[in-house]
Amino acid sequence: MYSHWEVFKQISEVFILVPALVGLKGNLEMTLASRLSTAANTGLLDDPGQQWMMVYSNLALIQVQATTVGFLSAVAAVVLGLLTRGRLDVTQAAVLCASSVSTAFIAALSLGLVMVAVILCSRKWGVNPDNVATPIAASLGDLITLSLLATFSSFLFHHRDVWYLPPAVCLFFLLLIPVWVSFARRSPPIREVLRSGWQPVLVAMTISSIGGLILNKTVSDPGFEGMAVFTPVINGVGGNLVAIQASRISTYLHAWSAAGSLPFDMAGTWPDPCMTFCSEGVNSRSARVLVFLVVPGHLFFLYAVHLLQGGHAAMTPAFITCYLGAALLQVVLLLYVADLMVRWMWRRGMDPDNFSIPYLTALGDLLGTGLLALCFRVVLLACPTSLTED
Repeated sequence: MYSHWEVFKQISEVFILVPALVGLKGNLEMTLASRLSTAANTGLLDDPGQQWMMVYSNLALIQVQATTVGFLSAVAAVVLGLLTRGRLDVTQAAVLCASSVSTAFIAALSLGLVMVAVILCSRKWGVNPDNVATPIAASLGDLITLSLLATFSSFLFHHRDVWYLPPAVCLFFLLLIPVWVSFARRSPPIREVLRSGWQPVLVAMTISSIGGLILNKTVSDPGFEGMAVFTPVINGVGGNLVAIQASRISTYLHAWSAAGSLPFDMAGTWPDPCMTFCSEGVNSRSARVLVFLVVPGHLFFLYAVHLLQGGHAAMTPAFITCYLGAALLQVVLLLYVADLMVRWMWRRGMDPDNFSIPYLTALGDLLGTGLLALCFRVVLLACPTSLTED
């Protein structure tokens, strides 16, 4: 729907921003949800004083990271646009930066508050937050982030003649960073994340920006009409499912072993795909359940897109079959990589709650966008008339 707004047509670099900003839910909100879920499941949130210290320091941390990543994502989009188009429009670059920073800030704050409320309520009602908080962060994150990006970018684009507005908006949010840092540093664990937790966030942003470049190159091609609609769907579902699995494995490791050593049932050889999906372990059972959710979930979303007429690709059997195959392959690859990555990080003494989910969701964005583009290409080559509306 938003892809037909004037700002998306005039500033094509906004499409490069979409995976990076939507990926913030994996970089920040899902990581926050995983971190607080693990704390809740291990009893660290039972003390009221420690509970609120963890809450406001975690919220301050994601505001620092959101503002920084939002600004750097815009800079990356501007540079990639310059390399592909060969020219730089300063006014459009300013609109892009202000839209990205304001979207990242507001989305992180609103989603962070929702995550805190969900996790505290889950703990109170005896529900495992790993099964609730991460899916909510994923589903709400896509909707809120895309809506905010479209709204802010459209507003700033229509007021681009007020030359000082975009720089002022950008500067305002950047000047708040020291305030959030001072709050985040009050918690020793968060102070450590603030110092050492930038690598996964920035690497994930870079990976997502590559996916955004693919989206930017394909969205204007008539043969790929509908890419802008289906990309958030395939990326959102894949990121959602792999984040649930990573959070569950991380909670299991925190509960049954110390950092640097794996539990007895995981301490053997590195898992092969058969062990990840076909063994009797609790994490293998959850992986099978998540794989079984892929096809029904995507069929539901495809039907919703068809009803809302948001896509321009006809829902032909060829397209649906190819799309479901791409979605299934994406999730299977992500779940296997998650099993390997979380174990590897835990053996190296790294907390998977802080490091694994940003990498996994960014990889999901890249895989999803690439496989979706390949899906469109295969269908176009096999059935040239199937990607046109009836």
